[in-house]
Amino acid sequence: MHPSLKETKHRPWPLPNGEWKWRQAWLNLAFIHFPVSSDALRLMLPSELRLQQYDGVAWVGLVPLRMSGVMRRPFPDLPPFSAFPELNLRTYVEADGKPGVWFFSLDAACWPIVFGGRTFYDLPYYSATMEDVVVGEWHNFRSVRKDGRARFRARYRPMGEKYHAIPGTFDHWATERYCLYSHSARKGLRRVEVHHAPWPLQRAAVHLEECTILEAAGIKAVGDPVCHFSSGVDVVSY
Repeated sequence: MHPSLKETKHRPWPLPNGEWKWRQAWLNLAFIHFPVSSDALRLMLPSELRLQQYDGVAWVGLVPLRMSGVMRRPFPDLPPFSAFPELNLRTYVEADGKPGVWFFSLDAACWPIVFGGRTFYDLPYYSATMEDVVVGEWHNFRSVRKDGRARFRARYRPMGEKYHAIPGTFDHWATERYCLYSHSARKGLRRVEVHHAPWPLQRAAVHLEECTILEAAGIKAVGDPVCHFSSGVDVVSY
């Protein structure tokens, strides 16, 4: 049994029928959430999706992380294709009563993932040159998209004790998501179901040294970010 399946009671709906298809781990993440204009964000979403808000405010999450053990069942890891840095820009949506994630961009230092994500899942992946270096408690993360237009450089570290977010809080609303959505003219709206244990969260210190990821997506923040750190979770997708 995959490690992620040891905990399932926290899920907002039952596990999908059938076997999972992909496995991976999402490690050493910073959740950097910016408040944004709801009206502007709605115009960027497919009509089939409803934009979610927390206390009347829409949010986008900028998430640097390290992907590890990425592989389709039943194959073994194939380094370097199964481990690489990634940087996601996302917001929070709902369809058919299932809250999930909508990605505006996914930058990755792995061309097979970029190709596969775009070709088979209609996800907005981009090739990027990336570095993820740990110095003491600090994670030094850098990403430059191949066209040079979208750049990110930051340092972040965890602060305080680990905890699991309580339902109803912003921390829970912004992290405990068990599906993602994509859309194309040919295939319409698609949903990928995912599963993992509850996120182990900590507060985070984040120093943004350069960031044009939101600007490249046509998004403007309207306030200061709220930041969290997670050591990560094991994940399966269906």
